[in-house]
Order: sequence, then structure tokens, then C-alpha cells
Amino acid sequence: MGASVVADSGIQTYLKQISKAPLLSAEEERELASAVQSAHDLAEEPIESIEDVRHREEVDRLAAEARERLVSCNLRLVVTIAKRFGRRGMPLADLIEEGNLGLIRAVESYDPDMNTRFSTYASWWIKQSIKRSLINSRQAVHIPAYMVELISKWKAARAHFIDKEGRQPSVKDLADYMGIPEKKVQMVRRAVKAFSSSSQSSTDDEDMQLSEMLTDDRTPRPEDIILYEAETKELEQLLDQIDERESEILRLRFGLDTGEQMTLKEIGAKIGLTRERVRQIEREALKKLATMMDAD
Repeated sequence: MGASVVADSGIQTYLKQISKAPLLSAEEERELASAVQSAHDLAEEPIESIEDVRHREEVDRLAAEARERLVSCNLRLVVTIAKRFGRRGMPLADLIEEGNLGLIRAVESYDPDMNTRFSTYASWWIKQSIKRSLINSRQAVHIPAYMVELISKWKAARAHFIDKEGRQPSVKDLADYMGIPEKKVQMVRRAVKAFSSSSQSSTDDEDMQLSEMLTDDRTPRPEDIILYEAETKELEQLLDQIDERESEILRLRFGLDTGEQMTLKEIGAKIGLTRERVRQIEREALKKLATMMDAD
């Protein structure tokens, strides 16, 4: 209990400290992001004189200040998002730390020319960083009580539909019957399939285990894992629908396969294109993905 009090006290102190940083306007975000981008661009240019050295030092200084401000003014955003993942396998302090890493990655990769607020862009990186840490740190997953209830309702609805209609229900049939979105029905079906396939027991034994499992607050919730995997699968499907070169550039740029981002220059050297051409292809690909996701 004493350790918990100390931890809570530490979080409160941290929250007081980060609350002092003012929120940024859209114009301020663009200006700061442009300073960071300028440092990235200049780093890829050759140094030919002492003036170049001095200029680069000044640009790097301004970029460092811009990074610090972008991060410090968005730390509250990290806390807000981290709290949504509370009680899912990691202490809040650890979730915040992982979210901060995502925020830093967002600062380095954000393009000020994008028609998106930095806070919106950063939210995606923060969530992905937290989700990845939860997935990597999870123990054997147990089904919490509310998920057991959903599974029970799903089974009852399915049995009633088959008895009444004489056929297997579709996702839409079950969604209408249960009064929940189709995505949630799909989530429950995946959960049942995942946990049933991992068991060596008979069907009757599986039903008994599902209804008797207790909530384990130390582990991530099953639907969070399933939704995270669904998001990843959806992104993979979208990348498969665009040009192969565009897909490769986005994978390298955002570290989708390895977790390590590459600079425009590194990507250009790898695939034999100029840095500027890589940037153009990246923007075109991102626009395509945005259009495809809006259409869905």
C-alpha cells in the first residue's frame, strides 16, 4: 500500500509539472514542426564552409528547442490517452512512459505540410506505442467478466436464431438480434475462436471454462489485443492495395515491419531514388490511404 501511495504521489507531481505548459495553436504546431523538419533536411546536405557549420548549429539549436516545446506541450495528451489503457497489464506510470516514446517519434516524423493537426497525428503514435508495449508484456490472457457476458449473449442469440430460422446467422443477423454493432459481434466471434482453439478440452469443457474465468487486471483485455491485431491487418490490406513502391516507402518510413523508422535519405539510398522523390511518393501514398479509409 505504501508503494502505491508513493506512486500516486509521483504521478500527481508529474501532472502538476506538465500542466504548466500551454496548449499550442495550429500555427504554432506548424512553425515548430517546420523547425524540426529544417534540421532533418539540412542534416542531409554537405558542409562546405565554416558558415555552413555555424548555420547548421543554429538550425539544430532551434530544432532542439522546437522538439522540447512540441513534446512538453503535448505531455497531457499522453496522460489522457494512457489513462484509457489503465488496468490492462501495466502501471499508469509505465503507460505514460511508453506513450511519451510514441510522442517523440511523432515529433520526428510529423510533416508540417500535412493537413492534420500535430496533436491528431501524435495521438496515433502514442496509442500504437502503448498498445505495442501491452501486447509485448502480456501474460496468458484471461477473459474478464464483461467479455464472458458478451460471449454468453452471443451464444444464446446464435442458438435462438438457428432454432427459429433453421440456418446459421450472419454477423448482421446477430448484431440486429443483440442490439450491438457488427464490429463488436466480429470481435466476440474472434475471441471465442481464439480461446477455444487454444484449449485442449472438449466443447463442453470450453463452455465451462469461459463462464468460470475471472478478470485478471494484470493482463490486457482480449478485445484490445484483437482490435489492435485487426487494425494492423486492415493497414496491411490497405498497403497491399496501393503501388508496391509506395507501400515499401511507407513501411520503411514508419518502421511498420521492424519498428525502426528510416529517413528520406536512407530510403532513397536503399531503393535508388532521390530524397525529394521519396518525399513526394510518401505524400501521395498517405493521401491514397486517407481516401481509402474515408471510403470505408
